[in-house]
Amino acid sequence: TLFPFQHQRYFKADDGKAGGGSNKTGKSADDLVLKVPPGTIIYDENTGGVVGDLVEDGQQLVVCKGGRGGRGNARFATSRNQAPRIGERGEPGEERLIRMELKLIADVGIVGVPNAGKSTLLSAVSNAQPKIADYPFTTLQPNLGVARLDGDNTLVLADIPGLIEGAHQGIGLGHDFLRHVQRTRVLIHLLDGLSEDPLADYAQINTELALFDEDLGNKPQVVAFNKADLPFVKELWPEYEQQFKRHGIPSPMLISAVSGENVRKLLYEAARLLAETPEPPPVAEMPVYRHESAPEEFEISREDDGGYRVSGEAIERAAAMTYWEYDQSVRRFQRILEALGIDQALRDAGVSPGDPVYIGDYALEWED
Repeated sequence: TLFPFQHQRYFKADDGKAGGGSNKTGKSADDLVLKVPPGTIIYDENTGGVVGDLVEDGQQLVVCKGGRGGRGNARFATSRNQAPRIGERGEPGEERLIRMELKLIADVGIVGVPNAGKSTLLSAVSNAQPKIADYPFTTLQPNLGVARLDGDNTLVLADIPGLIEGAHQGIGLGHDFLRHVQRTRVLIHLLDGLSEDPLADYAQINTELALFDEDLGNKPQVVAFNKADLPFVKELWPEYEQQFKRHGIPSPMLISAVSGENVRKLLYEAARLLAETPEPPPVAEMPVYRHESAPEEFEISREDDGGYRVSGEAIERAAAMTYWEYDQSVRRFQRILEALGIDQALRDAGVSPGDPVYIGDYALEWED
């Protein structure tokens, strides 16, 4: 789960080490690695775009890059000045606000109204041990289980907590549950044999799926009428079977998750549908188009104290990497201002000697 990130929201990698004499390069810092479960989608919180979709165990994604190390004075040496008093600080690393969303990865999703027996079915076909009780809403989070068919063939199933009317709007934690169904390719639609109106339950669940995501409403389904271990349910089955077929449900199954009746048949039918259903592309393969400004672009605005603020990726990075205590470094920064056109832009904006000029975290005083 993503539970560990509920209490810690800010992460910062260590700084690299400083360089030394004799052209020694400082040691790079170790990567800061955040471990997330497979099925985690990373979004850029500011743009809404997908940064990556981690669907496989061991898959990695670089969300932020560290800045390059600053260059020492040997890099700026000339034939006339072999030991210049100039250098660069290390480049600031990237910062990014991200949002992580977990969509469980399963072949088959088990959906239905509360208390239909979804968790009982999952525990009967796998080693999963979901909480089971004879009341609705026992399951408050999805559970995964692996069912073995024959040989090396398996099915990964997800028990989706009971959906209620309005789930597509988030009622009853509907959004939290429905997003996990999006990863599945086939659904087992489990109906409660003790329900007063199983057909209405069937229609309600399918409506919620389609309203949340049109593709969910179109996923292949195996419909199973559960609790055949109860004589009353078995007696009603022939009548319900005909009703289901009249409503376009061609092959409903009578099963019992408790006794195991027809459960293997249900799994093989789900496996058959799975083999016929193509795998959807990962979210990361879906293109996201957004405008990104060139690093050389900048903007000049006025501050409340009458000063000028220069905003721009390249110039703010240059300011952060400048050793202000060295005159030669300051003169180099001045040349960067001129090369980017900021020097002239400030003059055009009306800057005067003595005016404060703010660039990133630095406050400078304008001089002609």
